[in-house]
Formats: sequence, C-alpha cells, structure tokens
Amino acid sequence: METLIRLVNGAIGFACRTALYITLSVTFMILSVNVGLRYLAGSSLAWASELPELLFPWMIMSGVVLAAQHGSHIAVVILTQKMGNARRWVLAVGTLLIAAMYSWLAWIALPLMEISADERTPIMGVPGSITVSCLMLGFLCLALVSLSQIPSILSAPNHSDDSDSDHFLGADA
Repeated sequence: METLIRLVNGAIGFACRTALYITLSVTFMILSVNVGLRYLAGSSLAWASELPELLFPWMIMSGVVLAAQHGSHIAVVILTQKMGNARRWVLAVGTLLIAAMYSWLAWIALPLMEISADERTPIMGVPGSITVSCLMLGFLCLALVSLSQIPSILSAPNHSDDSDSDHFLGADA
C-alpha cells in the first residue's frame, strides 16, 4: 500500500511540476516578447494577453497541489497539539473530511465543464471548459494527496507539545 501511495504522489507531483514549469516558462516568454514588440514596433500580438489568462489557473492549481503534498499550507494546530492520544485520529478524520470536500468540489465542477464548453475566448476560440477542467483535476489531485497522508498521520508518534510533528497539517511552513 505504501508503494502505491508513493507512486500516486510521485505521479501527481511530476504532473504538477511539469505543468508549473511549462506554464511559467510559456507565460514569461509570451509576456516578454509582447513587451518587446510594444517597445520596438509599437504593436503587440493580439493573442498574447489571452494565452497567459488561460495558463494562469493551471499554474496556480499545480502550485496548490504541490504545496499540499509538502505540507506547506497554513494550519491552526493549537488544539490538536494538546489532544494527546486522540490527536492522530482527529487529524485523520479531519483529513478524510477534507478529501471528501475536494472530491465533492471536483464532482460539482463536472456540470460546469459541460456548460462552459460552449463559451469561447474572443481571440483564440478556446472553450471555457479548459479552465474548469483545471479546477476539477486540481480538486481530484488534492483529494488524492489528502487521502495519501492518512496512513502517515495514523502511524506518526504522539508528541503533544512538539510542533515538528505538525508536518501533516502544514505547520512547518
């Protein structure tokens, strides 16, 4: 089971890092070329403002998933630090609820994807479902990342006053 969890987390991390690198690089190049064209030629590429808008949600969502994988989100842990033995179970149930909420958000994004497929960007004609699919995939990845953390939470030693044990909720950021 541990191997499967590492494999899934590795694949999600690789996909998100790849998306992040590509979207950042393409956005930087497009905006740089467009600024150069405005400065040198007094004109710009019409689609150069639309493509970064399409890439931005992919960049943000991949960063959010990577932050979740590394426990870099903000968390309030003052109550769980004082719980003692029940702490692991409370954190595991909380993580399970978070995974369920992310799954629900992915599920409700599905009809939105169908609705937004008819909307097109003005210049490039890209369907709006591309952006909504980014949210749906991101929520699915966040649910999987959350679920993959539960075995580690349950097997972690109980340190009620040690803030280093709060890695799973992101208190190490």
